[in-house]
Amino acid sequence: MNVVDSSGWLEYLADEANADFFAKPLSRVSNLIVPAISIYEVFKRVLQQRDEGAALEVAALMQQGKVVELDSSLSMTAASLSVEYKLPMADSIILATSREHNAVLWTQDADFAGIDGVKYRAK
Repeated sequence: MNVVDSSGWLEYLADEANADFFAKPLSRVSNLIVPAISIYEVFKRVLQQRDEGAALEVAALMQQGKVVELDSSLSMTAASLSVEYKLPMADSIILATSREHNAVLWTQDADFAGIDGVKYRAK
């Protein structure tokens, strides 16, 4: 199973330098876990940079994977990870979701560098 964090989705969608790094996990939709917070972050960025139609298309693409909603158990796990690794809220939710599903987290966000279960590539 794979989780691609928001920065990875944006990198892939914009066909930037690390797009190929994220293409592999994103192409295997049956093994893709999508934290709901990632849909929020990516939808917001695309809405800011393009328009609502483009943002809706991206959200539909993301929802082809298994979307994981935030519940109280996941919230508490994320809070613990936030304290342990000094992660921002969204990052800790993404990491907690990844761990809950025994998934590899793919990212270019330096906040995740060196954390077990994370495939990190510098931007």
